Amino acid sequence: MWHWSKLSSIKWLDAWEERFYGNPNSVINEIKGGKSIRVEVYCDSEEEANAIQKQFGGSVRLVKEQNWAALSEVVKPPLKIRDALLITGSRERGVVEELKQQYPKREVVRMPAEMAFGTGDHATTSTCLRMLVDVARERKGQNWEMLDLGCGTAVLAIAARLMGAEACEAHDFDPQAVRVSEQNLVLNKVDGIRVMCQDVLEWQPQKQWEVVIANLFSTILQEAFPKIHAAMKDDGDFIVSGILREQWEETSAKAEEAGLQFSKVIRKGKWVSARGLKVR
Repeated sequence: MWHWSKLSSIKWLDAWEERFYGNPNSVINEIKGGKSIRVEVYCDSEEEANAIQKQFGGSVRLVKEQNWAALSEVVKPPLKIRDALLITGSRERGVVEELKQQYPKREVVRMPAEMAFGTGDHATTSTCLRMLVDVARERKGQNWEMLDLGCGTAVLAIAARLMGAEACEAHDFDPQAVRVSEQNLVLNKVDGIRVMCQDVLEWQPQKQWEVVIANLFSTILQEAFPKIHAAMKDDGDFIVSGILREQWEETSAKAEEAGLQFSKVIRKGKWVSARGLKVR
């Protein structure tokens, strides 16, 4: 087993929690004094640990294999999204087939926890999935495509395709997220999704989509709202998440300045997610 760790300021706690949430191999501890945290991830190969180090810095060391065996067996119960989706972190094909038989009316998505990504059960992602199910049902029988900004594992794009989207585009600034997303497309045998390494603040939309989802931190969202507006069709739906409660009012105001308006707001713990539309 290989171990990656990094010291960080406590002000980045939310960012680290979002990055590693749902990964059973990650640990975040507050350092005595309350000003710093230590972020740790246990990996089954040196390559995985080095990849995290390349992305985030920190240090890598080899630890005893027997501790890893117990840790790696931890798999959370499947995440149920409405009565439409089931997200499982299991890597076992037999487990997936059993879930499909047990829940024949649900689409089963395989989303194993990767070295720097969770399985989609963080409050921000799971709320996006529930809103996406609602949008997909409202658009049943229509032709629609979806854009996913800050795709992470591509779980939203995969879910959209399974629920009727003709095609999806998934963007992330992190090359590691793009790699994991592409692996998940193969794992779930889903086509019609284009994954791109893209900085949303440098990106210029070349087309418009019926559905746009942005699971990004509020500071990035606020700058990106004009581009989200430009990327939406006039009758489009958009879903945003990754917003802390104390940043919601400012974020909502910036959205309205860009010609976007929220019709549904959900507060879950310290996070806010919302669904909206283009108003001008």
